[in-house]
Amino acid sequence: MKRPLLFSSILCLLIGLLVGVLIPIDFRPEKPATADAGTMTFATLDTSGSSSSSGSAASSQPAPSAPPANDNFPLLNTACVINQALRQRDYATVAKYVHPERGVTFTPYSTVNFDSDLSFKAAQIQGLTKDQTVYSWGFEDGRGDPIKMTMEQYFARYVYDTDYTQASMIGVDQIVTTGNALENLTEEYPGCRFVDFCLPSADPANDGLDWRSLKLVFQMEDTGWFLVGIVHGEWTV
Repeated sequence: MKRPLLFSSILCLLIGLLVGVLIPIDFRPEKPATADAGTMTFATLDTSGSSSSSGSAASSQPAPSAPPANDNFPLLNTACVINQALRQRDYATVAKYVHPERGVTFTPYSTVNFDSDLSFKAAQIQGLTKDQTVYSWGFEDGRGDPIKMTMEQYFARYVYDTDYTQASMIGVDQIVTTGNALENLTEEYPGCRFVDFCLPSADPANDGLDWRSLKLVFQMEDTGWFLVGIVHGEWTV
């Protein structure tokens, strides 16, 4: 259900006040929201690794003019919109944020490898439920079997394998949890920024070995932040 613009503005102001210590906020007016981003509750990490609890995040489409590249709030706001759209399988909204030239690249296990990771354009993301092509996405961790899936199957397993709107920790340019896999996102995406939605553990009995993360990588253009990478993370052997 779409929320009134006033309510969305209040949510944006609220999160700004709550995380303002860690995230610089620019309160200049932005383009009104056109997607239902819902609300999220999370703790954020800045690049120093410190944390702060925050409340709800509302959404907006990319602004008519790009915000400052070091302004964390528009970046986090855009990431939350995409997170919510992925949860709702609203791929038309996700496609609006895909980089128009570069497209978006998918990495199944933390380590980015442009030689094997697949990239898709916005139109392909929008129509992914109709694409029955079986693609080779890489290899399964541990067993080494090839990952052969349709786009929809891959999204279910290696993109949105859990509800990341319930992420208890969010890292802005900060990887929250690491495993045995090489974390080379920052090296492979120079000049880009990312938001890491992380669920450190679903069950304390698993001693953190069931952690999962969704990293959304963005590149700044004249009209705002555009999605260029989706990196899935989980515990690996």
